[in-house]
Amino acid sequence: MKLFYKLSILLLLCSSHHSKGEESIARKWNEALLHSIRHDLARPTVHARNLFHISAAMYDAWAIFDDSAQTYLIGKQDMASDTNFEGFSILSSTKTEDTEEAISFTAYRLIKHRFASSPGWEAISLHIDSLMTSLGYDSQNTSTNYKYTAAALGNYIAEQYINYGLQDGSNEIYDYDNSYYFESNEAINPTVAGNQQISYPNSWQPIAFDVFIDQAGNELDSDIPDFLSPEWGNVSPFALQDADKNTYTKSEQTYHVYHDPGEPVYIYPDDDTQSSEAYQWGFSLVSKWSSHLDTSDAVQWDISPNAIGNIPAYPEENLTAYQAFYDEDNGGDNSQGYTLNPITQEPYETQLVKRGDYARVLAEFWADGPDSETPPGHWFTILNEVSDNELLQKQFEGQGEVLSDLEWDIKAYFLLGGTMHDAAISAWSVKGYYDYIRPISAIRYLAERGQSSDPSKDNYHFSGIPLTDGFVELVAEGDDLAGDENENVGKIKLYTWKGPDYIDDETTDMAGVGWILAENWWPYQRPSFITPPFAGYVSGHSTFSRAASVILEKLTGSAYFPGGIGEFIAKKNEFLVFEEGPSTDIVLQWATYKDASDQCSLSRIWGGIHPPIDDIPGRKIGEKVGEASFDFGKQYFTGGSTLQYNTNQVVELASNLIAKGDPLLFNFKSEDVAYEMSVYTSTGKVVHHKTVQNVVVDQLSTSSFERGMYMIHISSSLGTTQFKCVVY
Repeated sequence: MKLFYKLSILLLLCSSHHSKGEESIARKWNEALLHSIRHDLARPTVHARNLFHISAAMYDAWAIFDDSAQTYLIGKQDMASDTNFEGFSILSSTKTEDTEEAISFTAYRLIKHRFASSPGWEAISLHIDSLMTSLGYDSQNTSTNYKYTAAALGNYIAEQYINYGLQDGSNEIYDYDNSYYFESNEAINPTVAGNQQISYPNSWQPIAFDVFIDQAGNELDSDIPDFLSPEWGNVSPFALQDADKNTYTKSEQTYHVYHDPGEPVYIYPDDDTQSSEAYQWGFSLVSKWSSHLDTSDAVQWDISPNAIGNIPAYPEENLTAYQAFYDEDNGGDNSQGYTLNPITQEPYETQLVKRGDYARVLAEFWADGPDSETPPGHWFTILNEVSDNELLQKQFEGQGEVLSDLEWDIKAYFLLGGTMHDAAISAWSVKGYYDYIRPISAIRYLAERGQSSDPSKDNYHFSGIPLTDGFVELVAEGDDLAGDENENVGKIKLYTWKGPDYIDDETTDMAGVGWILAENWWPYQRPSFITPPFAGYVSGHSTFSRAASVILEKLTGSAYFPGGIGEFIAKKNEFLVFEEGPSTDIVLQWATYKDASDQCSLSRIWGGIHPPIDDIPGRKIGEKVGEASFDFGKQYFTGGSTLQYNTNQVVELASNLIAKGDPLLFNFKSEDVAYEMSVYTSTGKVVHHKTVQNVVVDQLSTSSFERGMYMIHISSSLGTTQFKCVVY
């Protein structure tokens, strides 16, 4: 039987020695959360949010018992929390036990709430119930009278995060459904040659499946999956600021775009005066890199840090710079490698392997396939393995006292969680607004237009695909692909990975590389998955990975993995999922966290998921997100003297969660002031406006409101206040 080896199963070896020992209570619940994600639908945005909220809730449970730390949400009125939180009666003799109990009930309640409708709920429930039992806690205790029992405190914290999550712009109350996005193109069916369904070759195109199985291995009811989270720019962030955001209107709807990289490269199929060269080059490169996914070409690479990693700089975002950065024909980037391991001062050991094995393992390892914890969870797993390494000194930023396992884990999860959440908001805000096409659609579209290189040759069109000897050619008479009646003569053919039609038995067959009609091109993915159900630009993997690598660098105080090397072993003929391979054991190696993130980015090109234009902007956004999130988050650890909170609260809202038809109740600070009140939908539409004067208590009927999230803005001479509320 094929074994699904993933990072969650095999060890990411940061050195040859690990010191795991007894895990902290935060680590136990983080592992339970990752287990839950692996049994849920593969939704990177949703799980980045879950990882953050549950990490932040555990942090708050810990911070309440810490002398210097400041809570993140609990007691913060500007975050729609219960502002009347009165603290917990801490006894020094039971402080450790109370801290662990509060963390446990917090995580348990939140996981139970967030994953209750998961397809793997039975396994999730069994796992977290068993963990509570093993810890000696009564999971039936649902009290939120937090003042005197740690269990009730944990339940209370979870309740606050649950309420916060119901009004944070994610549309959790409707299972994260889209509110207003709609696709421009009809779905492509990859089992049918070509792409005649596409109308807008710069826009995302849904994919029609016979059976759609997501990256977590779940078979979904719909054979045409919807775009995942195109409105994620509406979600309340961690460290992202208004200054990071551009707001646009498209189809009369509002899109918030964080760290806006500007437009991707476009094709102009009806205007030969406009250049489409960058579009044609980028998607053509994807098909060329697919030709590397074969072990029969005898090309060998040294994949150790001797030759891979240590990229001097990311390119400027123009075609000339991209062409210098990516090796179009041979694959890879302008890595310099390292002369010595900076920790040991010894050279890295050379590892020569077949390029076809390396590229395939990369595509599968970083894709987060069956049993996946999704990309943000993947980096939590990497963090946990780094934390287990006996060579790591758990000093915050590499300085000062060595932290306990619990304090290290709590702070690390809080920082990485907030970063992954902001990375998801940033990347998907770009995806939703720019709505960019994927290679499966673009390559077939370009080939249908023809070849764009030579007007004197057959099948010319200025917006077709460029010809390249050995990679992209025209089918000629006598060609094996010409057809019985020469019906394919003049069509475009590609030298590339041949696709799932050449695999009958995934345990023994390898599709290999050869000439195929371009109209039949497939990415290097499972035929039941093909491509993620959302736009390409920008790459989520590039954004998540670069952001996470920044956090690991700053957290540990070193750019390097402990001992100067991180490793992952992909076993011969066991690791690859949908074809046989690799042909030998492959050890992925990285000197630095950034090297690992850069390798992740390249894997998505070899996997046929992204062209270069999706990649580099994602890396740059991830770097910004990581830097800002770390600097913002660490302020909470010392009381956060520079953190900004809303000090101009002029009115209190009785509840942020209202049943449709029930009134919203307001308590005003002064009856001698006139207040202007406006109520907006999540898309910015005003549904109510009035002036309030000479009152202390007021109410607003919700009978005419649609169910959903609303923003309430109240201003007066005393200041301004904003609330979010959910009408359900």
